[in-house]
Amino acid sequence: MSSYPAVRLRRTRASGWSRRLHAENVLTPADLIWPLFVTEGQGVEEPVASLPGVSRWSVDGIVARGREARDLGIPCIALFPNTPAHLRSDDGREALNPDNLMCRAIRALKDTVPEVGVLTDVALDPYTSHGHDGLVDATGYVVNDTTADMLIGQALVQAEAGADIVAPSDMMDGRIGLIRAALEQGGHHNVQIMSYAAKYASAFYGPFRDAVGSRGLLKGDKKTYQMDSANAEEALREVALDLAEGADTIMVKPGLPYLDIVRAVKTRFEVPVFAYQVSGEYAMIEASAAVGAGDRDALVLETLMAFKRAGCSGVLTYHAAHAARLLGA
Repeated sequence: MSSYPAVRLRRTRASGWSRRLHAENVLTPADLIWPLFVTEGQGVEEPVASLPGVSRWSVDGIVARGREARDLGIPCIALFPNTPAHLRSDDGREALNPDNLMCRAIRALKDTVPEVGVLTDVALDPYTSHGHDGLVDATGYVVNDTTADMLIGQALVQAEAGADIVAPSDMMDGRIGLIRAALEQGGHHNVQIMSYAAKYASAFYGPFRDAVGSRGLLKGDKKTYQMDSANAEEALREVALDLAEGADTIMVKPGLPYLDIVRAVKTRFEVPVFAYQVSGEYAMIEASAAVGAGDRDALVLETLMAFKRAGCSGVLTYHAAHAARLLGA
């Protein structure tokens, strides 16, 4: 008689059909949000050197990407503007311009592909001459409450332009409640708030700052308002506050290095949790594939599945279009 136990876990792995049948998580294009960078001009595509395969697009190019997302089954795109240097200022006032680059892109998308959701970044770093997410005082410290007042106005002009989800990424205290109240008062009852509740001061953001033109502008770092990578319990406090203030969904950023935070948030609060597979994560996959250290397609799909397994409802990823093609093949 065999000494092996009756249960052999390899039985269900022995064939492809059985592995598919027993899969605990499924990844589809509907799990993806595609971040896109907007720039001025017409017919413009500007490749981002530190993000191979990613470009800044003028508004017409963004609309074309919106059609592409629709055809691939990607339900939502996220917009980030590369504001021209002459429109950046210490107070970031271009963020409040209802005809700024972001708002023009929102309107163009909703006019052309209204069935695709539009998520917009609420933070001042694309608009400030100093590269910070908020207003700074004479010492260089990012001040909370006056920044929050600016963010209210920024969220409102985006909502009025047609944004479906506003996503405050600034990490100021109390801004979710203020933005929610302003949206309700303005009649934008169905505009969602996806809060970057657990956004860490990370070394993985460098290529993103290249894409929005803020890397060379940043004075100092963002450690006084973004979270310390050593902290996990603090992230749960941030999430609890933002949910109490009216956030509909929660964002964890970066992604793979913080899957423990994703799981902890999902377990504690049982709310929709999203993660941002940030620019540095994307760049590492591309660099690995470029030198033959790993298969690009396999790396993309495995990392995205890791987010689902950890508890994510969806993932912001620059690989969204490529992944959707792989999943639809």
